[in-house]
Amino acid sequence: MNRILASALGVASLGVALTLGAAPIVAQQADSNAAAVQAGSYALDSSHTLVRFTVDHFGISEFFGTLPGASGTLSLDPKALASARLDVSVPVASVSTTNKTLDEELVSADWFDAAQYPVMRFVSTKVVKTGASTADVTGNLTLHGVTRSVTLKATFKAANVNPMKKVYTLGFNAVGTIKRTEFGVSKYAPLVSDETQIAITAAFEKQ
Repeated sequence: MNRILASALGVASLGVALTLGAAPIVAQQADSNAAAVQAGSYALDSSHTLVRFTVDHFGISEFFGTLPGASGTLSLDPKALASARLDVSVPVASVSTTNKTLDEELVSADWFDAAQYPVMRFVSTKVVKTGASTADVTGNLTLHGVTRSVTLKATFKAANVNPMKKVYTLGFNAVGTIKRTEFGVSKYAPLVSDETQIAITAAFEKQ
């Protein structure tokens, strides 16, 4: 009987300890109102940012790859959106298609030539508001040693304090299209399409 009571008391004590000691992670409601975003300087959250590219493969199917590991900065004031500044770099050697042989080919001199041109970089030159939560972001994209003007259509998703890191964070999506041959990446074009769709999901943490 004593053993049963002791065991019950032990379980109860453990429950109290867990209740008192474990601070549950509670996420606040994300705010999708772009006008309410906190102005300031932000750094890209590399762990929650991903660049994806899609090409047409021989007219048969679409094929895509991802480029993780981006880094960069954002300066933003929702009351003066035209003054926003974005500078993002992506290591091209990080390319992943879930096909190891293809990944090795893509970083070779025939494609990205990661040894000579290790980074793809986008630096904004103009931001134009197109809606309550959308904007056209034009900038200089440097890829494979070539720099050309590219416009991305950006959409603000939401802002919230990351419940894990306790940091105020902004979320964006962006899409655009480039012609890869204009950047000197011409392997198999046009059998593998020249037009390359870019899709980006990005998180920025306030500094």
